[in-house]
Amino acid sequence: MFHREGQKIILTTFFIVAIGVLAAHYLIDLAWLKLTVQVLLLVVLILILQFFRNPKRRANKDFNEVLSPVDGKVVVIEEVEENEYFMGKRKQVSIFMSPINVHVTRYPVSGTVRYSKYHPGKYLVAWHPKSSEENERTTVVVRTPKFGDILYRQIAGALARRIVNYAEKGESVQQGDDAGFIKFGSRVDVLLPLDCQINVQLNQKVKGAETCIATYINPNEQEEVTS
Repeated sequence: MFHREGQKIILTTFFIVAIGVLAAHYLIDLAWLKLTVQVLLLVVLILILQFFRNPKRRANKDFNEVLSPVDGKVVVIEEVEENEYFMGKRKQVSIFMSPINVHVTRYPVSGTVRYSKYHPGKYLVAWHPKSSEENERTTVVVRTPKFGDILYRQIAGALARRIVNYAEKGESVQQGDDAGFIKFGSRVDVLLPLDCQINVQLNQKVKGAETCIATYINPNEQEEVTS
């Protein structure tokens, strides 16, 4: 399965590659050069196909868990001051997506979209400390029954030149469903309550709609443990 955001690019690439392969066959006399050109064209097509792949995943929906919104590697786990929506401290988990990762963004939780905003900006490398605040990005907040408000932020990188965001304020969304797409490499930040339990580690590889990155902690149970 391929993501809908890649349909035009895939079709365009397919026709260009097909024309290129035929042109090489009829116009290039040197066998090795002809084969080289044709192979390179096919490699380009394969790369485009793998980039826009959209493997179907069924999330085990659980109000007590926050799932990873994307495939990639955990590059940041820290407490930060969030100044766009919460105006306060939150735990941040950042996931870097390389060009070979699946680039579908999925809702990390089920709930109601309370906030959805696009910010134009720079194209610093995705792991740059200031990319969360200065790069092109979208910020989405989903209100959940257990965690309260969960914020995730799609951030463009040095190669990413288009962020697609499907979240609309007021709509109900389901954990694991498609929430958007980032074209050609980037990063996603998830901002979580301070009292939740983080279940991932730095440099850990995660899968969208499958890996649990945080768990809800019942305040009553927490009091019993500390008392």
